[in-house]
Amino acid sequence: MNRSRPSEDAEAFGAAPHERPVPRITIHAFCEFPDSGAALQRAGSDRRFAKAHLTVQLGGIAAAVEFFRSQVTPNLLMVETRLSGREALEELDRLAEVCDPATKVVVIGRSNDVELYRELMRRGASEYLVAPLEPLHVIEVVAALYADPESRPLGRVVAFVGARGGTGASTLCHNAGWCIAEEQRIGTTIIDFDLPFGTVALDYNDEPGQTIADALMSPERLDDVLLERVLVKRGEHLSLFAAPAEIEREYEIAPEAYEFVVDAVRHASPSVLIDVPHHWAPWVKATLIAADDIVVVATPDLASLRNAKNIVEHLRHARPNDAAPKLVINQVGQPKRPEIPVKDFAETIGIEPSLVLAYEPMMFGQAANNGQMLAEMAQKSAVVEGIRSLAAQLTGRKIVVAEAPANHLLSLLKGRKRA
Repeated sequence: MNRSRPSEDAEAFGAAPHERPVPRITIHAFCEFPDSGAALQRAGSDRRFAKAHLTVQLGGIAAAVEFFRSQVTPNLLMVETRLSGREALEELDRLAEVCDPATKVVVIGRSNDVELYRELMRRGASEYLVAPLEPLHVIEVVAALYADPESRPLGRVVAFVGARGGTGASTLCHNAGWCIAEEQRIGTTIIDFDLPFGTVALDYNDEPGQTIADALMSPERLDDVLLERVLVKRGEHLSLFAAPAEIEREYEIAPEAYEFVVDAVRHASPSVLIDVPHHWAPWVKATLIAADDIVVVATPDLASLRNAKNIVEHLRHARPNDAAPKLVINQVGQPKRPEIPVKDFAETIGIEPSLVLAYEPMMFGQAANNGQMLAEMAQKSAVVEGIRSLAAQLTGRKIVVAEAPANHLLSLLKGRKRA
């Protein structure tokens, strides 16, 4: 199939600066003003700070100097000063006397002073932030201090979850992944975490030799070499991390293993889509909370409405600095089935749907039976256009439509007529 030219920045796709997690470090902050302390506390409760240990107290640089006369300084020290110019520099000189050379220092001030910033950098400060602080900016700055400039960009993670069983969340995840990989030409890996009943291999008509269960059983062995071996390649840009889909096996897997696998994949793939099973467990909640974006798929019925509302409210509380999940309402217009109107559904949950898909059992059923993606069967259908739109929303890229293969016989007849 001939494809349209990809966007120039497709290969540079990945997690945004504020989406990168902060590593496992200790951070101690000494603030002069309560609003700065509150902003740092909000940043510290964010999902991207989950591995870091943050302590915040008032007192500013003077309190920090007194505290660290008898304590080892942390990995990162954040200090706020109410002073400016020479007075601020003298205060920081006193801090330097008790600060370990390996400790990074971020200074918070109230003065947007370029000269002060330059002098702080010359004296070894890592960054200067001007209050009032924004939690997402704090996260971005701290993560950047520990980012390896030589490493590959961190991939962006999107989790798909159904409000109940049978909403079509897996099918949408697999098809959106195909659009991102094949049409936007962004390196994409689809992870199927539904170990006993996963369908990604079935939908793509593949039989993997090794599955994600092997990685979850021994996550510490999952390096780049093993990852390359266990992923199923589907062309230049798409890889599948398939589930074993075996009900005879029992899977006793530590919750941390799921996080480890996602982390390994996002270091190797710019775009990561996770097919999360409809199963509420600690690792499922942790996977959803840690994702950069979430798609909740529901059908227009009461059970879906209740469950989707509960999921969205839980995620809003757990992810206060993130945008709300994206809502997809699927299978709208099913004959002889009473439905909750889309408008009422959206108002109850408090989210405008990112996509509303009509009930198209023939198209979905034929694609599933053939082991094909919907765009491979019906490029110009309303369903495919909708999924293509969702893929564009997830990546922030323009919609790219694959060109239909030319009709060879028609081209030949046209050529003879011109001759």
